[in-house]
Amino acid sequence: MADLNLNDFYKIQMSDADFNRLSTFIYKEYGIKMPPAKKTMLQSRLLKRLRELNIPSYKDYIDFVFSKKGQMEELFHMIDEISTNKTDFFRESAHFDFLSQYLLPELYRANYRNLRVWSAASSSGEEPYTLAIVLSEFGALNSNFQFTITGSDISIKVLQKAVNGIYTEDRIEMIPMTLKRKYFLKSKDSEKKTIRVSQELRKKVNFMRVNLMDDVYSVPDNQDIIFCRNVLIYFDRETQEKVICKLCNKLRPGGFFFLGHSESITNMVVPLKQVKPTIFRKIG
Repeated sequence: MADLNLNDFYKIQMSDADFNRLSTFIYKEYGIKMPPAKKTMLQSRLLKRLRELNIPSYKDYIDFVFSKKGQMEELFHMIDEISTNKTDFFRESAHFDFLSQYLLPELYRANYRNLRVWSAASSSGEEPYTLAIVLSEFGALNSNFQFTITGSDISIKVLQKAVNGIYTEDRIEMIPMTLKRKYFLKSKDSEKKTIRVSQELRKKVNFMRVNLMDDVYSVPDNQDIIFCRNVLIYFDRETQEKVICKLCNKLRPGGFFFLGHSESITNMVVPLKQVKPTIFRKIG
């Protein structure tokens, strides 16, 4: 293909036909709603890929994504660009307060001493590492308490960041100093202003790619706790119900399920009973 200068790219527009073709595929394969109002957003996010691949139009780019070579080489890059990955350490802190003050002591008294926890939309790792901190703090005060955490996401790019466990210092400003000193290491290069999750904590979390639209999830069975927060809002109601049911297949009877504060299971047919707002327990 002929080289394109930067100005050419600003003239490129995604046609309605191209948008409909791509948005239908994204919804079918990944459950992400792409109404017409998101056309500009989709066009803007994918422009970077057109530039990097030197592809002159969105039609040509979509043709490439749908080709055999594109399915192998480009599809993951496209999903990285269209996925929304906003997260923080101790986000929606009431959930972690509930864990440390109520749930973990209850499970410990019931002789659950080796917990399995799944962060089903782990993004760049802040949520599963927060869980690891909370569980490690509890374990330090209670003998014979162990845990494993699985963090999963659809985006390879954010999973790699999660595995590395490197963040800018401002990302942990809200964390108490005692926990910062215990679980984070400052970069030796003072100009970088970065921190890294301690190796001991990183060993507690296993990361893997999971598409919540898949029929079966390759995550260990009998999870004690599942966090699936602030991802279902991108799905329609029917898809939300199906995903929650599939997640519950990985949750042991009596296990706990956490949703984001803006999410709800009202009027859904799912095997969950509410314990507190956005906190549920599996029935059966």
